[in-house]
Amino acid sequence: MLDKVTELSQRFCGQIIQPADVAYEEARKIHNGLIDKRPALIARCNGLADIADAVKLARDLNLEVAVRGGGHNVAGRSTIDGGLLIDLSAMRGVHVDPGARTARAQGGATWRVFNAETQVYGLATTGGAISTTGIAGLTLGGGLGWLMNKYALSLDNLMSVDLVLADGQVVKASAEENPDLFWAVRGGGGNFGVAGSFEYRLHTVGPMVTGGVVAYPLSEAHDVLRFYRNLTQSLPDEFTVFAGLIHAPDGAKLVAIVACHCGPLAEGERATGAIKAFGTPVLDTMGPMAYSQVNTMLDAAFPRGARSYWKSSFLPTLTDDAIRTLIGYFERCPASMGQVLLEHLHGAVTRVGVSDTAFPHRAPGYNLLVLSQWPLPADDEVCIRWARDAYGAMESFVGAGRYVNYLDNDEHGGAVAAAYGPNYRRLQQVKVKYDPNNFFHMNQNILPAA
Repeated sequence: MLDKVTELSQRFCGQIIQPADVAYEEARKIHNGLIDKRPALIARCNGLADIADAVKLARDLNLEVAVRGGGHNVAGRSTIDGGLLIDLSAMRGVHVDPGARTARAQGGATWRVFNAETQVYGLATTGGAISTTGIAGLTLGGGLGWLMNKYALSLDNLMSVDLVLADGQVVKASAEENPDLFWAVRGGGGNFGVAGSFEYRLHTVGPMVTGGVVAYPLSEAHDVLRFYRNLTQSLPDEFTVFAGLIHAPDGAKLVAIVACHCGPLAEGERATGAIKAFGTPVLDTMGPMAYSQVNTMLDAAFPRGARSYWKSSFLPTLTDDAIRTLIGYFERCPASMGQVLLEHLHGAVTRVGVSDTAFPHRAPGYNLLVLSQWPLPADDEVCIRWARDAYGAMESFVGAGRYVNYLDNDEHGGAVAAAYGPNYRRLQQVKVKYDPNNFFHMNQNILPAA
């Protein structure tokens, strides 16, 4: 191994990090503190040439490969024990063409970096609700975010992607070049190659929008969630509204409504007026704010290094029984930063055809996320059990669909197939064409067609 690594180091523009190196311990960490893996090598890449060389090195050494962009994947699929970690975190460049309303971003960029560059020109595309999330994982798996109901998902705004395939070949996937691959990567995750750069379509957004959080005591949760359900039955495309059962910084349990209206401020004020007038909030930050601020307002609730375990499914409707079940389980939540989130989908995201991209979930409704999050290893068992029990109690209410970006590390096979529904067989056929030996399998894995 050492000879191969030494040979690669002579032409590698990035950094090859080995377990004995000072940088190794920090370099191997990802966002979820529950995941503790030790790669044999970390190839911190500077560009496509480095990625291609890292892929070839892994093949020469017969090492399994994981790929890290932002490192946010809750299941820990962005790292590996004993294999080669292709680390894109140094590849954070973003170039905006304001005239064409496009942006090209490298695969290690986060949404904080992306939004900072595009907002210079008052432009944006649908990105993550947490600014520290990487653009790559979010986009390749779907891309739920504050602008989705107006401008559809992150992947719906993808114009092209540069990929390094399993043989080290660099290809472009777009509507004109390798269109079958372009269809597959828009939802198919990291199954087909390493995405080194992305080209996005941009839209006029901000720099000021209307957004914020209104939170209430948990004692008002039944009324607030019923109000939320009724509110989400008729929203304009510009208005994205999520709800959550959450913990305050002092540990108090709350129910919250979180929103972003990306249209004119006067329309945003009218749209959010009903939320601000409802109930007796203990916190109200809703009003005009910078779009970049909207994308950071929840960051503190997802600190790097916290231990996390998630369960998630799409929820077609929010019935009274479902509301009572969610509240009942959240009242018993032992995780000090635990949450139950409802992300509402309507508008543009639902007007894309089920088979137009690999991402099939195009019906109006909610994405339910039971999110257990805590600081101490001693609480692992009880906090994981709570999430499983709460999700199990909701199984009679949820639909068959799953959001692939939210699958945790104990969900494979059937859960992955459910994430792709009627598109799964076609994805398997694309997989066998571009990665027949399943070289890229440390992901929400799509098995090549038999």
